[in-house]
Formats: sequence, structure tokens, C-alpha cells
Amino acid sequence: MAIHKLLLFYKFTPIVAPQAIRLWQRELCDRLGLKGRIIISSHGLNGTVGGEVRAIKQYTRSTREYPAFSDIDFKWSDGTASDFPRLSVKVRDEVVTFGAPDELRVDDRGVVGGGRHLKPDELHALVAERGDQVAFFDGRNTFEAEIGRFKDAVVPAATTTRDLVQELDSGKFDHLKDRPVVTYCTGGVRCEVLSSMMINRGFSEVYQLDGGIVRYGEQYGDRGLWQGALYVFDNRIKINFSEDAVIIGRCEVCAEPTEDYRDCVADRCKGRALLCDDCASTALCERHRSARAGAA
Repeated sequence: MAIHKLLLFYKFTPIVAPQAIRLWQRELCDRLGLKGRIIISSHGLNGTVGGEVRAIKQYTRSTREYPAFSDIDFKWSDGTASDFPRLSVKVRDEVVTFGAPDELRVDDRGVVGGGRHLKPDELHALVAERGDQVAFFDGRNTFEAEIGRFKDAVVPAATTTRDLVQELDSGKFDHLKDRPVVTYCTGGVRCEVLSSMMINRGFSEVYQLDGGIVRYGEQYGDRGLWQGALYVFDNRIKINFSEDAVIIGRCEVCAEPTEDYRDCVADRCKGRALLCDDCASTALCERHRSARAGAA
């Protein structure tokens, strides 16, 4: 049986002809039998693809042959092409949709004016030196943080990535502007943008976790500062770094510990709910639970 893997990757670099890159990447993935999602913009590309290891290795070699992507950092993860329903390769205004494409600046070295990258061991060194002064800032959507986050992290009220801009502009995090702030997200791509936005808004000491939670989990598993499960945007829904992972999520109905998101059973609803096994039989998202309660 063929072995399958997933790749997570991104690269910020100026792209003059995004549509040409889209056609090339689409043909390459189709030919290799890969599925997943790739987003391309004038700022670079961001993607997750899955397939047979042989095909994945060929994809990495072929993509790195393009000079602007020669040093792209590919992160390997357990999974298969079937974790995605299809292949999607699209051109958009932003690699990550913050709703502020004109604010981001990139050059051939990456994002201009972003936070300093910290590898996992450098992050631990910073915490050892500065202690409670270090603020972990979650650059993901709030529901992702419900099942896993860094200890004592600041979690903005963000339903989508666009909400992070409004959260920053609200002033509610201004008290962090003179403290060391470490931004983190799944693989690092959202923090490339987020950290630059924070610096633009007067945060004086901003870092980003290099390689994101994925790289941190590879090195420290559940023996470090990370707690819980990692939410992922494919059919796996979440992953754990070890059997020692703690469950920090709470069922939305009964508050029992759980890390399992269930698809809402309401007709045509794409929402999900964090539910324990006992409450899973009524798998409704919060909106539909409230509607049912109001009709009762």
C-alpha cells in the first residue's frame, strides 16, 4: 500500500503573474494526483496538499525549481489526499484574507516589517528570560483556540481572520504594546501578516513562532508550553502531538471536556459545534441550537 502524507507550505515573495503560477501549480498537482488548497496572490502563495509520498516529493522538487520558491519551507504531516474533497488552486488579493491587501509589503526576502522569527528553543529562552512579561497572541480564529492554545495566551474574538484587524484597531490590546508579544498560528503564515500589522499599530516588541504550532509540536510535542489539540482545515479536523495531550475544550451544551467538533446536522448548514459524545446526537451549531430553543 502506498504511503500518503500532507504538505503545509507558504512563501511570501513578489509574484508578477499570479495567474501563470496558478496554471502551473494546477497542472503540476493534477499530474501528480494531489488534492488540497493553494492560494496565490501578488504577495506569494500558501497551500496544503496531500497525496502519495512519491508524488509529494516530486511536487517539492518541481516547486523549488521556480527561483522565487527555491527556499520554501515544506512541513510534512500525517494524512492523505482523501483528507481533502478536491484540488483547489485560486488567485486572490491576499495569501491570507485579512481584508487589508494594501497594508502588506513584501520583497524577495519575505514580509517587510514583520516580527522577529523565533524557533521553538528560542521561544523557550525568551520565556525563561522574561517570564510573565511575555504575551502569547493567538493569530487564529477563536474556535481553533477552544481546543488548543499556548498556556495563558491572549485569544482575540475572531470568527474569521478579517476580525483580527478589527480586534487590533479596537484598542483592547493596547496594554501589550510595551511587552514582548509572541504571535502564533498553525503553520506560521497568518503571523507573518499579523505581526507586521501589530508593528504598524505601535506594538514595540513583536515576535512570531517560526513554523507555527506545527514546528513547535514536532520538537516539543506536549512536553512544552502548548496545551490541547491543533485544529486543522481538512477532514481530520484536529490532530494531537502525542498521547499525552490534555483536553482543554469544553462541550458547548454540557461543558464536559471534549476536543471533537461535529458538523451541524441542520439542513444546508456548514457550521460546527464542539460537543462531547453524550451531546453529539443533537449536533447543532450554536445558531441552530438558539433557534430551536426559541421555537420551543
